[in-house]
Amino acid sequence: MDRQMYHYATVSKALQELAEKGFTTDFNLQEDRIKANFSDFEIVEIYRYEGESDPGDEATVYGIKSVDGQKGVFVAGSGAFEENSAAKLLDTMSIKGREAQ
Repeated sequence: MDRQMYHYATVSKALQELAEKGFTTDFNLQEDRIKANFSDFEIVEIYRYEGESDPGDEATVYGIKSVDGQKGVFVAGSGAFEENSAAKLLDTMSIKGREAQ
């Protein structure tokens, strides 16, 4: 799988870039769908935002695609990686993808 990771100064810049590439669905509104069917999703791109003065400002923006072709984004703040969260599942998928390369 060809995943790309980018670093931008702001989350809004990452979201803008992804929207221009057709990632228009807000998967944060469908977190339960991701948790229930995480194998139906593929991470296509990962954007990292690192707060310069406060680590609590860090965020990860995932460009993901569902098996039915729906493309969208999921934004995870630094506190979003709880044990049973969609962000944790996406992070695990990201790590597995890096190990496979």
